[in-house]
Amino acid sequence: MRIGVPAETHPGETRVSATPATVAKLLGLGYDVLVESGAGRAANHSDAAFEAAGASIGARAQVWASDIVFGINSPTTEEIAMLRPGAIVICLLAPALKPDLVAALTERGVTAMAMDAVPRISRAQALDVLSSMANIAGYRAVLEAAHEFGSFFTGQVTAAGKVPPAKVFISGAGVAGLAAIGTAGSLGAMVRATDVRPEVAEQVESMGAEFVKPNVASQEVSSDGYAKEVGADYAAAAALMYAEQCAQVDIVVTTALIPGRPAPRLITKEMVAAMKPGSVIVDMAAGSGGNVEGSVADQLVVTDNGVKIIGYTDLAGRLPAQASQLFGTNLVNLMTLLTPGKDGQPVLHFDDVIVRGMTVCKDGTTMWPPPPVQVSAAPAAAGAGAAAAAAAAVAAKPEKVVNPNRKFWVIGIVAAAFLLLSTILPGAFLPHFTVFVLAVVIGYYVIGNVHHALHTPLMSVTNAISGIIVVGALLQVPSDNPAIKWVAFVAILLASINVFGGFTVTQRMLNMFRKA
Repeated sequence: MRIGVPAETHPGETRVSATPATVAKLLGLGYDVLVESGAGRAANHSDAAFEAAGASIGARAQVWASDIVFGINSPTTEEIAMLRPGAIVICLLAPALKPDLVAALTERGVTAMAMDAVPRISRAQALDVLSSMANIAGYRAVLEAAHEFGSFFTGQVTAAGKVPPAKVFISGAGVAGLAAIGTAGSLGAMVRATDVRPEVAEQVESMGAEFVKPNVASQEVSSDGYAKEVGADYAAAAALMYAEQCAQVDIVVTTALIPGRPAPRLITKEMVAAMKPGSVIVDMAAGSGGNVEGSVADQLVVTDNGVKIIGYTDLAGRLPAQASQLFGTNLVNLMTLLTPGKDGQPVLHFDDVIVRGMTVCKDGTTMWPPPPVQVSAAPAAAGAGAAAAAAAAVAAKPEKVVNPNRKFWVIGIVAAAFLLLSTILPGAFLPHFTVFVLAVVIGYYVIGNVHHALHTPLMSVTNAISGIIVVGALLQVPSDNPAIKWVAFVAILLASINVFGGFTVTQRMLNMFRKA
């Protein structure tokens, strides 16, 4: 079957749904690829590069008549008319917000799959276009803010005076928010962030930012990984928090979106008016109604008090080559899922929650919305019936009576056994055993107080300990006792595995900080 890659017609769109690198992978799955002439020009991919990768170059009508059509944005009315019945079109569709588009695709008799409807489950991460584009957009949002901001991000002390670091406030700690946090932090800013999901506080703090939360009694843990609408009490407390933060910081980046609904209004014009002149706001939700009052989609607005509000909706497209590569890779991963035989024949199994969740319509039948998918790792709250049954089971179980002096008896028996062994074993046993016990106790408390984000580098440091074990075991190999030989062999084997594994982990960590 043939995959068509058309040029995007949405105003200002610079991305393309395939690159020469992804074309080669699609050919490996058994597909033919036809690219519209000039489709990749804005992303620095020439027709010659596509042809060198194995694709064919064709006219617009030929591309849209393909068996499978890729795209970035949803097709226009004219483009839908060029689709042949039975074809598969895969792109961003926003089906919850565009019922007329869903109806037009259904009437045309095509199978439409929405790349922005990928279920948020671990197995679908490789297809998640929203996360791929949000990562780029969050990075670019901070760069746009830095471009408009009239000072350094990082603090500096110079002969001409001291420059304080910029204060950045990020609203929303999803993929875009975390990317913005990382970028602002790498530029030297003091970063604060908030989110309606309390479970992300640890992620924010692990990136060196301060997590700010409204003064409310409790917050609901997300059940699907996405933010939800909040109650009146939380909204009132959040408004006070936003007003306080806006008055203090230099740059605000808002990322709050609710799937299938307009973006929530977080920052009012009064909050904007209280900001310092020269401050910058980047409203990443401007295309969905905006988190900031006064933001305009695709425009830079300057308020009366000198605050710049950026409402660009093409943040990912401002890095077209990288965005196209990631988008194209997500599509390749989808086609890999749909083509188990690598024979160029897609198979849609609707018992797969990923395929079912993405399919908007098929052969004249509307399939939107899909059945809900439980994706949260958090345990579901037990219902009243389950709670009552558990309480009844506990009540029916006879209570076990524990002797309060039992632990003293256990300690006494262990101490007596230890004293007996110390009289039988060699004299060097007692001091060595004491050192071992102290090492266990100290190690437990030291490692127990290390933040989980540092456990990986901590594991690589244990190479030194493993090296000592290897040396000690090697010294025991010449022993005449077979038991000692076997223990030494096992010690050498396990410690060597730990050493080489530690070096591998360390190497991967170092590669994360190296420039390509």
